[in-house]
Amino acid sequence: AAVIGAIYVVLTLLFAPLSYGEIQIRFSEALTILPFFTPAAIPGLFVGCIIANLFGGAIPVDIIFGSIATLIGAVFRLRSCNRFLAPIPPIVSNAVIVPFVLHFGYGVNLPIPLMMLTVGIGEVVSCGVVGLILQTALLKYKNVIFRSQRTV
Repeated sequence: AAVIGAIYVVLTLLFAPLSYGEIQIRFSEALTILPFFTPAAIPGLFVGCIIANLFGGAIPVDIIFGSIATLIGAVFRLRSCNRFLAPIPPIVSNAVIVPFVLHFGYGVNLPIPLMMLTVGIGEVVSCGVVGLILQTALLKYKNVIFRSQRTV
């Protein structure tokens, strides 16, 4: 969980110009695919998002609710369903919650439905495209990567 959180923070800050704002592609959100493999990823994603928002200069409302959006997406993964459905919870939770944070927390004067669309598109890119590429790569090595966790 700590490694996943650290990677989330590094990716968010590395791509900071794209990670924050009303039009955002947070590539670190691709990691929300990891709970498909193991629930141990959930706390790492949540804490990583909190830390990334802190270092990114987010306001308290964003730190709380933006991180909760990532937590909801990670908790409600569709592990037992088709693997291609796994990105849907983080896409939906962020597309619904983050625009309200932007509007009421930061005073972004754009229509909430428009921000739902822009944030949703960014989540589709990060979770739906990059996340599924990551998932496909990890499926080839899941027995090697996640085996040590099952023996503990």
